[in-house]
Amino acid sequence: MAETQLIAGLDLGTTKVCAIVGELTDDGIDIIGIGSVPSKGLKKGVVVNIESTVQAIRAAIDQAETMAGCQIHSVYAGIAGSHVRGLNKEGVAAITEREVAEDDVLRVLEQSKAIPLPGDRQVLHVLPQQFIVVDQDGIMKPVGMSGVRLEARVHLVTAATASVQNIIKCAERCNLHVAEVVLEPLASAHAVLTEDEREIGVALIDIGGGTTDVIVFVDGAAVHTSVIPIGGLNLTADIAQGLRTPMAEAERIKMKYGCASASLIDPEETIEVPSVGGRQPRVLPRDVLVQIVEPRMEEIFQAVHHTLKETGYIDMLASGLVLCGGSTLLDGTPELAEQIIGLPARRACPIGVGGLADVVKSPAFATAVGLVKYGAEQLHVEGARRPMRQINKPNGLTLRSRLGDWFREVF
Repeated sequence: MAETQLIAGLDLGTTKVCAIVGELTDDGIDIIGIGSVPSKGLKKGVVVNIESTVQAIRAAIDQAETMAGCQIHSVYAGIAGSHVRGLNKEGVAAITEREVAEDDVLRVLEQSKAIPLPGDRQVLHVLPQQFIVVDQDGIMKPVGMSGVRLEARVHLVTAATASVQNIIKCAERCNLHVAEVVLEPLASAHAVLTEDEREIGVALIDIGGGTTDVIVFVDGAAVHTSVIPIGGLNLTADIAQGLRTPMAEAERIKMKYGCASASLIDPEETIEVPSVGGRQPRVLPRDVLVQIVEPRMEEIFQAVHHTLKETGYIDMLASGLVLCGGSTLLDGTPELAEQIIGLPARRACPIGVGGLADVVKSPAFATAVGLVKYGAEQLHVEGARRPMRQINKPNGLTLRSRLGDWFREVF
């Protein structure tokens, strides 16, 4: 077995658990393994059943290992849920040698997260916004600058310690080391946002199964994070109740025929809806389905609009909205977002990866791919050799041969 620099992302969602393996190359990151299975152990982004979550993680990891031809020992795990909080904070530290060194930057960032927290919460991320040296603000890389005082403005993300530990516990029961627990919308941002969008202001809206996650970037830095406890699963439940059909069929109908705007469908179009209890399927106008979908999607975007207005940054979002997550695949979603929030919107897929890029070219894979890209960035920042267990793969296997083996085994 030869060691190689591979990175695995583990997206623990309410509706699916997804594992993706990326290989670091001279040209960037190649996606070489994907595993995705239904999730039954999480609710609104939080682990509620350890055993079911462990089973889902094992199944997703096994799929990804088989496709990639490797063994996964370490993952970057995503976290979401209403327990996540974001706040902006400042820190100050003296510059020891009259010239800013890496240690000074680390000290001021450490000082900025020294806030009183309840015993059941912890700091998840310290995201620098800008540094100030001798009253000169707007500095992104202060190392080497002269001065006696270094200030930092940061965005802190905190989370419930129990939720973080439950994710780590589930991974460890699958013999996985968690390199880092990462906020899921932050990971999604790594996968779908461009540098230009971050610079001139953008809001990423990640509509998952259990929650809708919001992260706002202004001047290239994160300034706001929040979680809205409504997602695609609420929409599926609405359809199941409104059309009197099983949840599995409601999900299928939602993805195949769902539309967020009644103006985009043919009023004469019909759909077949399976019934419960062995009754015969019914044929209904597609408009009946859209009348269920549209109000729930409007509710989600109205909640997002309210959140953005409260932040005070809504007028600074020149890039508008970037939408990702499986629920954004519904026709008319960007148009409805533009109509309600009053900002341009686009549906986004992961960018900046090779290998199986076409397979993960979907808003549903934004978080998982983003976790891989986040991990690659951490390796680069920390010198390409982070003190974590490697992911091993057999020597001499090409991506093409690994895919061939995987298809022969599965099919």
